[in-house]
Amino acid sequence: MGRERFGKMRNLSKVAGCGLVCAAAIGMAVVMAAGAMGVTAQAPAPATAAQARAAAPTDIAGIWQGTLKPPNSQRGTRFVIKIAKDSAGRYNAALYYADQGLPPLAFDTLMLEGTDIKLANPILTVTGKLSPDGKSIDCIFNGFGPNPLPVSFARTEPDAAWPIPEPVKPMAADAKPGFEVVTIKPSQPGSPGKKLGFNGSHFRAMNFNVNDMIAIAYGMHTKQIVGAPDWFDSDLYDIDGVPDVPGRPNTKQIGDMLQKLLADRFQLKFHRETKELSVYVIKVASGGEKMTKSGAAPTDPPGFGFRGLGNLLARNLTMADFAMGLQTTVTDRPVVDQTGLTGRYDFTLKWTPDDSQFAQFRGAVPPAATAAADNPNAPPSLYTAVQEQLGLKIEAEKAPDDVMVIDHVEKPSPN
Repeated sequence: MGRERFGKMRNLSKVAGCGLVCAAAIGMAVVMAAGAMGVTAQAPAPATAAQARAAAPTDIAGIWQGTLKPPNSQRGTRFVIKIAKDSAGRYNAALYYADQGLPPLAFDTLMLEGTDIKLANPILTVTGKLSPDGKSIDCIFNGFGPNPLPVSFARTEPDAAWPIPEPVKPMAADAKPGFEVVTIKPSQPGSPGKKLGFNGSHFRAMNFNVNDMIAIAYGMHTKQIVGAPDWFDSDLYDIDGVPDVPGRPNTKQIGDMLQKLLADRFQLKFHRETKELSVYVIKVASGGEKMTKSGAAPTDPPGFGFRGLGNLLARNLTMADFAMGLQTTVTDRPVVDQTGLTGRYDFTLKWTPDDSQFAQFRGAVPPAATAAADNPNAPPSLYTAVQEQLGLKIEAEKAPDDVMVIDHVEKPSPN
């Protein structure tokens, strides 16, 4: 655990969420308060005109579209649900993002009982009621944030359906991108949540401070940054830019972009040292790990996102990814993986955060999102939850680790 950890980009998450907090499937994102992670699966074939004009109101095959308008959101997010029916009468469905070039979110469960409909996968559950004429479905989304969100879908003819943007192709693996154009503005006070990701060709971050940027650009925890001014943590920024290389960047390339942004617009200069730090170490508990091996392809990006504070959904995650995700979003000190596990895992983790956790997000996430400590039905602490639910343990130790010593930095130059 020495210098080789410094300067490396680590995968944090892939998020494909709604208008509350959303980020493209780029292999990396930090999402808090109202995030949801996207998973790719086999999507149904496009509905035909005959399917759109259902023979009976209770036949739900076809194209359904609606706009999710979360509270405090300036604009909604348009979704399209395509439902197909095979020769045996079995339905399959997927959710498409009409405003972003993201992969579809396929449902592995579709239940229709009378006029009651339920679509579900590990990320999202949609429950709804079909109208008597079969032309609309009033739905509730559970999973895109800590609170249920209503959205109404209307049956739509194929020629009137919203076009679905093609997913942006990956950037060339050997590219070292920066920003062709970028704006940095102070975040609007009171804006909820936090996001980082891509919408089409645009990179966007909301409610990000310099500590957040350094964490993603260099894989550092706040405790590994020495000599930082107070505004590193308190000043929040919104970033909107376009890479100077076509395509969607991978995790390391996102880090390259942010490193160049910090040097150019914040005039960041630093040097490296090694110091003994208080760290958390993740190890396998005595009973062995309890996580499910991921069935995702090795080339698929990892997913690390929150449905609410203390409600983590992980997909295709290595233990190094898990350690970096905790360090960047949750813990008050660096986290080191010493599990020796080399696989990729899918799991959920629910716990009640304490006052030391999620400090990086207190300027952007309402305190009410945290589970009440006096709730008798609240989940256990992080340390108990990790052992009971994942078969791992987190221990506090002292160890030598890399630090970034700030030599010079300025508030961002004007756009």
